[in-house]
Amino acid sequence: MTATDPALTALAQGWCALSLLHGRIEAHIERALQARHDLSVREYSLLDVLSRQHDGDGAHLQMKQVADAVVLSQSATTRLVTRLEDRGLLERYLCPTDRRGIYTNVTDTGLKLLAEARPTNDSALREALDTAAENPELAPLVRVVESLKTPAAALGA
Repeated sequence: MTATDPALTALAQGWCALSLLHGRIEAHIERALQARHDLSVREYSLLDVLSRQHDGDGAHLQMKQVADAVVLSQSATTRLVTRLEDRGLLERYLCPTDRRGIYTNVTDTGLKLLAEARPTNDSALREALDTAAENPELAPLVRVVESLKTPAAALGA
């Protein structure tokens, strides 16, 4: 393939459209979460991921798994955890079976904020998708997103 290959150009255009859709959705949700709950999209995502943990075997995520789930580097995830811990939304503790491991849980305050923010996130997502569906270049991507029924965890998020 060369840089002028039509297949490559179509692929690049598809990627640009997907990036544009993602950016618009994320920006819309960010504004809504910030205005109503003083949360960023990344903070919301981190609270959401960590809230799904449970106390069974293998139920707590390691920092690498958390970083992968919120699409951040491990160092950026650690800084984000620290910020939310400083706000009283998360707490860290040593793994009872491996003193080298550190787990992170959402506090009751964090769970309350997450429950309050979830409808805002969901409605902002719906609004952003509805707006994007009006753009002929983005409408096919919106249809694909709306047709997905697979939980994010199954996608390797």
